[in-house]
Amino acid sequence: MNEKQEQTLAPLNNKSKANELWRWTANELAHGIRTKLISSREATVSSLDRIEQVNPKINAIVEVITEEALQAADEADKAVAEGKALGPLHGVPVATKINSDQAGAATTDGVVAFQDNIASSDSPPIGNLRKSGAVFVGRSNVPSFSLRWFSNNDLHGSTLNPWDSSRTPGGSSGGASAAIASGMVTIAHGNDIAGSIRYPAYACGVTGIRPTIGRVPSGGGPVDAPLSAQYMANDGPLARNVADLRLALSAMSDYDPRDPIHAQLPLIGEPLQHPIKVGVLRDVGGAMPDLAVTEAIDTAVNNLKNAGYIVEEVELSLFAEAHKLWCLLVLEDLRGLMPMIEKFGDEASKINLKHNYEVAKEWWGNITLEDYKQGYARRGTLITQLQQFQEEYPLLLTPVSAEQAFEQNIDIESVESNRRLMEAQWPMMAVPLLGFPAISVPVSVYEGLPTGVQLIGKRFREDTLFDAAEIIEDHASISTPIDPLF
Repeated sequence: MNEKQEQTLAPLNNKSKANELWRWTANELAHGIRTKLISSREATVSSLDRIEQVNPKINAIVEVITEEALQAADEADKAVAEGKALGPLHGVPVATKINSDQAGAATTDGVVAFQDNIASSDSPPIGNLRKSGAVFVGRSNVPSFSLRWFSNNDLHGSTLNPWDSSRTPGGSSGGASAAIASGMVTIAHGNDIAGSIRYPAYACGVTGIRPTIGRVPSGGGPVDAPLSAQYMANDGPLARNVADLRLALSAMSDYDPRDPIHAQLPLIGEPLQHPIKVGVLRDVGGAMPDLAVTEAIDTAVNNLKNAGYIVEEVELSLFAEAHKLWCLLVLEDLRGLMPMIEKFGDEASKINLKHNYEVAKEWWGNITLEDYKQGYARRGTLITQLQQFQEEYPLLLTPVSAEQAFEQNIDIESVESNRRLMEAQWPMMAVPLLGFPAISVPVSVYEGLPTGVQLIGKRFREDTLFDAAEIIEDHASISTPIDPLF
């Protein structure tokens, strides 16, 4: 246990069972259960009660797993009593995402036609969470086919942002972020191919990490995944604070042979050369950060400087190129799924994709096979360029988005509003294309909505992101969980 975790657990000495356990952090819950200060059943009942209290207002958890959760909690308490070896999340309530297989639960992906698609086994990341001792209390909402920065679908309805019901909670892990921000769980599973962990965390004022590709095992599905899914999509946790993210990432990172590119590497690497240099990349020539975003970056810059980091403004044109290259490679791969989306997707998912393709065509014209092949060749060059840049600046500080949480459903209003969204999300889309780890950390509340920043690190150096993010977090003027503010 590191010094930061010990400081996090210090308040336990002053806590009593009368406290509302849903307010405790995951580290506090895990420690309390392990030391018999509390039971997993008590923690799980508190989580389930909180879900019953606030979920009707925001619709973040679309399947509550009460009976299974209580049984798992009792088994967790029995294991503690018998002195058995315990995993890092032993007895801690956790939510999982409905687009990933969990044994005995429906993998609906927000699609009406998939509502009876009951999984017979766990996907790799959910299997790792189960092995770590996590107690699954519910399944979190997504957009249809998990393809929007909003979390609405015809099967489960709309998830609302607990800060403001008119704004998106993010997507596709919007149910996860809204559940954490409102206190239903302390940790939630998410996945990310265009910002689906980092953007919901930002929109709801919590933390989320997209690990390096290969850090957390994915895969295991019944179909051959397209290249973009193999090279750009991955799983990771969302949590209320950075210490809980560390804990969750350690739990999710165990090897699974179903992932073709998983790498078993240490979670903590060699110390970086001090003082550590941070490059600040505010924009890439498209959407300019608004005042709330600019102030969040300025605050984070000052926090890091005061902690001894050297922080310098930089220009890095490769991010503009990576942003647009994402649209070429991922959207072209999605064409293979279009017959299924056209048949089973809801209207919003179809309109959003239609607008996406129109915006991408403005950038790329009519794409040929040669364009696609050259796109993947260029991707390798951009990765090399960023790695070389990180020899001097091992950390990058960027916006999460050029704006605060978007108005609900602006992606389907018009091509123009969809373009505004896609241009603002360049920090979300460039990172998966490149495959580097990135964390979203909240900074403050601006005019009633959360703001935050993104940190990007070297591959497989999530530990350096956690260290810097904790400095920003320690000075943040935002706190969750909150009661829905409507």
